Amino acid sequence: MRLNSKISLFFLAIAATLVAVLVAISLYAFRSFSIASATEHIRTAAEIVRVHLTESMINGVIDQRQQFLKRLTEVQGLKSAYVIRSPLVDQQFGKASKGEVPPDEIEQQVLQDGQPQFRVIENGDDLIFRGTIPYIASARGLPNCLHCHQVRDGDVLGAVTMTMSIAPLRQQAILTVAGIVGAVSLFVLLLFVLLRHLLRPISDTANAVEEAVHQAIEGNFKGHVNKQTGDEIGQIAFDMNRLLAFLDEGLNRIGRDVAQLTGRAPKPGENLLTATIDMVEGLTKASHFKQAIEEDEAKIEVYQRLAATLEDEFKLTEFSIYEVAHDKNEMSTLIVDGTLNAPCRWCNPHILDRPETCRARRTGHLVDGIVQPDICYAFKPPAEGGDYGYLCFPIIQSGVVGSIVQLVVKGEDKERVEAALPYINVYLREAAPVLEARRLMESLKESTLRDPMTGLNNRRFLEEYVETLVANVRRKRSHLAILMLDMDYFKMVNDTYGHDAGDSVLKAVAQIMKQAVRTSDMVIRYGGEEFLIVLQDTCGDSAFQVAENIRLAVEKLRINVGGTVLQKTISIGMADYPDDSDTFWQTVKFADVALYRAKETGRNRVVRFVPEMWTDKHEY
Repeated sequence: MRLNSKISLFFLAIAATLVAVLVAISLYAFRSFSIASATEHIRTAAEIVRVHLTESMINGVIDQRQQFLKRLTEVQGLKSAYVIRSPLVDQQFGKASKGEVPPDEIEQQVLQDGQPQFRVIENGDDLIFRGTIPYIASARGLPNCLHCHQVRDGDVLGAVTMTMSIAPLRQQAILTVAGIVGAVSLFVLLLFVLLRHLLRPISDTANAVEEAVHQAIEGNFKGHVNKQTGDEIGQIAFDMNRLLAFLDEGLNRIGRDVAQLTGRAPKPGENLLTATIDMVEGLTKASHFKQAIEEDEAKIEVYQRLAATLEDEFKLTEFSIYEVAHDKNEMSTLIVDGTLNAPCRWCNPHILDRPETCRARRTGHLVDGIVQPDICYAFKPPAEGGDYGYLCFPIIQSGVVGSIVQLVVKGEDKERVEAALPYINVYLREAAPVLEARRLMESLKESTLRDPMTGLNNRRFLEEYVETLVANVRRKRSHLAILMLDMDYFKMVNDTYGHDAGDSVLKAVAQIMKQAVRTSDMVIRYGGEEFLIVLQDTCGDSAFQVAENIRLAVEKLRINVGGTVLQKTISIGMADYPDDSDTFWQTVKFADVALYRAKETGRNRVVRFVPEMWTDKHEY
């Protein structure tokens, strides 16, 4: 209900209540006045009758009282008047004549207690007021009642009953009240019209403000409130218009700025406020995501957090994250459908060996397989069929594609995911510099753990990895075979042919070692021409055979250096962890002791460590 209607109804209710109360009070007042006036009228007439009866008794004409009473009704406007004698008068003067009216119950009560009685009686359309006034014997004055009556002072001698019509008074009261009500109603009407006139600017302004606020809630801040007065109501309209203009300009500016950050522009007819809130919330979540990944230690943790965000925030369960290795010209799957190191599922596996066949990797642009399903030939839909679309996002790192996020979307989710594209882009944009920083840190760390000439891991790598290595051995209760290798007479190569020739020999020997062991084994350049190989889950004759294969391969190696063919040999010492020692580094020392024994006994051989070799520790 509108404010104007509420105020009008409230005013009318108060006015109606006021008129009703006024009518009730007026009617009650007129009734009370009429009864009081009639009472005094009857009392006056009764006193006249009393005086007349007293004089009639003194003059001896009491028997003519009926004529007086009849004439009295004509003169005073009474309807009837008659006198009732008390039993005391009957005892003194005898019974009344037959023409007198016997007393009724009211008159008997008055004769008994000496108290006047008054009644209002409805008689059809007429309203009768009846009064019965007692005559009390009194010794005061001359003459007085006791001169004629043999009674005591205060005895009731009789009563006079008179009736009169008060219908004219009632009619007059009704007319008067009607006039009052009419005058009050006219005043109320005039007041109501004036109040409506005064309230109209308030109600119109309130309605306009309500409409403007409703439009603002719907995202439309173009509403306007007309200023109708120069008072506070007009000021409210003016301030409301200023507020709407401020909000419209501010939200449009915020919306444009946020849209530049998210790449999501409000759609035509879209609630601007809701859209802005939605974009700000998306940026806030993305900011929290960035803060979290900046505190992650490893690159894989960033990828895992990104995968969790795709699942939790965007409700995506089918996706792949690929990493591009430019130095090797290959790709690898990091996470597939939330699982680490899972095989390639949603694309042809040949993209891993030939990354240029991946369209996102080749172009560096978003590949939208929802809008253009056949845009990428490498996408492999599921064997069971179904309406699937895909989106491939390249993540640019150092100016090139460093990784690719592929989303696989079912038909019923395509519209939802398309709408979420700007926010997904925000998350990937925030992740890109963090991934690049982690990649650079890992590359830097790897460079400090790898020998730049041979490409083998260095001694520092072993020192950092040894705890993990030992923990795995203890957990699996397996063995490590440790081979310590040293080129025979290598100094002669450097002295005779130069260090370039020596480097060529070391590179060739390092290649032989890498080819002779498994990918799970470690080949380490321990220092100078000395190498160390850790064979995992290997011991005894198997380890000895690997060492012998390396020795034979080096012995057969021919290296052409400046027109000269070099042929070198290598000596190898071997020890077993934990059979030879319960500490890893002590086992390395034992392998070095075995290598020393191989050098002493003629070089170009493999020597297995035995406890008897550890007899003179100081000599070693």
